[in-house]
Amino acid sequence: FRMLTLSSCLCGSGKAFGMPTMRLLSFVVLALFAVTQAEEGARLLASKSLLNRYAVEGRDLTLQYNIYNVGSSAALDVELSDDSFPPEDFGIVSGMLNVKWDRIAPASNVSHTVVLRPLKAGYFNFTSATITYLAQEDGPVVV
Repeated sequence: FRMLTLSSCLCGSGKAFGMPTMRLLSFVVLALFAVTQAEEGARLLASKSLLNRYAVEGRDLTLQYNIYNVGSSAALDVELSDDSFPPEDFGIVSGMLNVKWDRIAPASNVSHTVVLRPLKAGYFNFTSATITYLAQEDGPVVV
């Protein structure tokens, strides 16, 4: 399995500072990482984005995950897991924080959206989501 992590941060008064810049920087870093690797097989790039400008107690908070396969073969047994949102602090309105796809074809992408509702006010650090996958069908499991 290969593992990727991406993170985003919600700071201070609930304002998301510099999210477009952070998202672009994360994408560029992952793209450079993918280009520098000489292996064949699947190679996933992922982003985690907060679509709201503010997180407000009792109001919907929308997250979007985008996963791109820039490799030469399908990514298999792809699993997305995000433990950043404890159930005592966030209710799930729609979607899931743990998702699995059997395969993501080369030169394609998948998107996944989750709507959460913050249950209380406070400071939260939205940490990395984790993506694991098999890079090649008959290849060894890579962690």
